[in-house]
Amino acid sequence: MLKNYLKLTLRNLVKNKAHTFINISGLAIGMASVILILLWIQNEMSHDRFYEKTDRIYLANNRDKFNGDLQVWNNTPKVLGPTIKREYPDVEDVVRVNGYGGNFLLSVGDKHLSIHGDLVDSGFLKTFSFPLLQGDRNSALNNHNSIILTQQLAKKFFGNDDAMGKIIRIDSSDNFVVTGVLKDLPSNTSFDFEYLLPWAYATKTGMDDQSWGNNSVLTYILLKQGVSHDAFDAKLRDISINHTKGSAYPQTTRIFTQPLKDAWLYSKSENGQYVAGRIEKVKLFGIIAAFILLIACINFMNLSTARSEKRAKEVGIRKVVGAQKNSLISQFIGESILLAFLAGIIAIIIVQLSLPAFSQLVGSKLAIDFSNPFYWLFACLFIVFTGFLAGSYPAFYLSSFQPVKVLKGTFKAASASVTPRKVLVVLQFTFAIALIISTIIVEQQIKYAQKRDAGYSKDHLAFIIMFGDAYKNYSLIKRDLLSSGAATTVTATSAPITEHWSDSWGFSWPGSMADDEKN
Repeated sequence: MLKNYLKLTLRNLVKNKAHTFINISGLAIGMASVILILLWIQNEMSHDRFYEKTDRIYLANNRDKFNGDLQVWNNTPKVLGPTIKREYPDVEDVVRVNGYGGNFLLSVGDKHLSIHGDLVDSGFLKTFSFPLLQGDRNSALNNHNSIILTQQLAKKFFGNDDAMGKIIRIDSSDNFVVTGVLKDLPSNTSFDFEYLLPWAYATKTGMDDQSWGNNSVLTYILLKQGVSHDAFDAKLRDISINHTKGSAYPQTTRIFTQPLKDAWLYSKSENGQYVAGRIEKVKLFGIIAAFILLIACINFMNLSTARSEKRAKEVGIRKVVGAQKNSLISQFIGESILLAFLAGIIAIIIVQLSLPAFSQLVGSKLAIDFSNPFYWLFACLFIVFTGFLAGSYPAFYLSSFQPVKVLKGTFKAASASVTPRKVLVVLQFTFAIALIISTIIVEQQIKYAQKRDAGYSKDHLAFIIMFGDAYKNYSLIKRDLLSSGAATTVTATSAPITEHWSDSWGFSWPGSMADDEKN
C-alpha cells in the first residue's frame, strides 16, 4: 500500500513539474526563514544555561531608591564577593568579574594587541565550565602572574606553536605565563573576554578597593547543593547596610540575587524587580516565525486546492473502485509530507548558505549542530508537522468529492461568496501585509535612530582606553597632544560617553542638599 501511494505521489509530482516546483520552493523559503529564526531563539533561550552548575549560580544585584523610584542594577562593590564568601556558609564559592578594567596592551615579541579581557577570582573556571583545552582549571588562576588565553588569541600570538608556558607582557611592565588555553567562547554566553587575569593583578594595579559605594564589578555566587535561594536572599539582603553602619558613608542599598539562567532574558526592571527584557523580543520573533510558517502552509493549501478540478476524476474513480475516504486523506497528507521533506532539504541548504550573513546581522555566531541527535529529531518533527499542516485542508477537501457528480461531469468548484479557500487567501495576504508593514516601520525606526542628533559631534572624535602608565602621565599626554596640534581638546572620562561602566553616588558640593547625594 505504501509503495503504491509513493508511486502515485511521484507520478503526480513529475507530471505537474511547474506546480511541484512552485509548491516546494515556496514551502522551502518559508521553512528556511523559520529555521533561521528558531536558531536565534534557541541561542537566546540557552544563554548562560549550559554550565554544569548553572542551577546553583546566581548574580548579585543592588536595589535602592533614587528620586523616589525603586531601581535595581547588577554592578556591585568589589568588597562584596570576599565578604559573602567569608561570612556565609551556604556559599560554595564567589567569583568577581571586572570587565571594565580588563583592557590592556598585550605584547609578544613585535606583536602588540590591545584586547579586552576579564580580571577574575581564582574559582572562575571551577564555577563556569568553559572547555579548557590545556591547563588545570583548579589551579590555572592561582598564581598572580598567570594568564589564560582563548584558542583564537593563542593562535594570534603563537600561531600553531604550543602557547603553554609562553610569556606575554602586559602594558610593557608585567610578564605573565600562559597557564591555560580555553576553547573559543560560544555565542550563547554573556562573557566576551579573550583572556583571563587573576584578581591579584587588580590589587597590584590599584583597581581593587574596599568601598561599599563603588559598584563596578559583577559578583557571581555559587550556592551549595540543597541551599534555598529565597532563604539565602533573606540572609544576604542587608549586608551592605550592616557593614557600613557608623561609617562616614552609610549605605541604604539592599542586595538580592538573580538566577544566572534568567539574567540574560530578564534584565528590564520595574519597581525594583526584573520583569522582562530580551524575553519580549524572543516571544515576538516566535510569533513572527509562526506567521511565516502559516503563510507558507496557506500558500501550499491554496495551490493544492486550485488544482482540485484536475484531481477530481482521480478521486471519483478511486472511490468507485472501493477507496475509503481515510485512505484518500492518508494519500494526500503523505504527498504533502513528501513535498515538505523535499522542501526541508532545500531549506537546510538555504539556511547553511545564509547563516554567515544572518549571524552577522543578529550579532551571534549561529550554527546547526548536525552531530546532535536532538537536532535531527526536531528536524523530522518539524517537517512532518509542516507537511501535515500544509496538507490537512487539501486532503479533507479533495477526499470529500462525490464520485457520482465527478464522473457525470457535474462537479464544480465551490462558488459561494465565502469559502474556506477564499478565507485562506485573505488570511495569507493579511499576514503578509502585516509583516511587510512591520518590517518597513522597524527599518524606518532604525534609520531614525542612526541619523538622529546624538547630542555630540562624532566627527574627528577619537576614544582611547587608558592603560599602564597612561593614568599617571595623563597630564603630560594631554599637553603633548594639544601642543602638537594633533587635538583641539582632550578630556578624561570614567567611561565612554556611549557606555555605562560603574555606579557611584554620595557626591556633594557647596550648596548641595542631602537629597542630591542619591540623584
